[in-house]
Amino acid sequence: MEIKILGTGCPNCKRLEKITLEAVADMGIEPKVTKVTDINGIMAYNILSTPGLVINEQVVSSGRIPAKSQFSTWLANALAAEEA
Repeated sequence: MEIKILGTGCPNCKRLEKITLEAVADMGIEPKVTKVTDINGIMAYNILSTPGLVINEQVVSSGRIPAKSQFSTWLANALAAEEA
């Protein structure tokens, strides 16, 4: 599993990274987590505002900080899709 955090380093981007790392630790998984800070790299995902969250090349959130429970649901769905 690969997770990308899209953002230039603003406080919300850092908060999203913190929640991301907490959620994966809670689930006991070790995905590849990458921060995309380059504006061209962010724009490649066609989001209108940061922070953005991409799981396995699917944009699941942009412009907000999702609840940790929502993030856990996205991770569980991604894991299930990988197993299918």
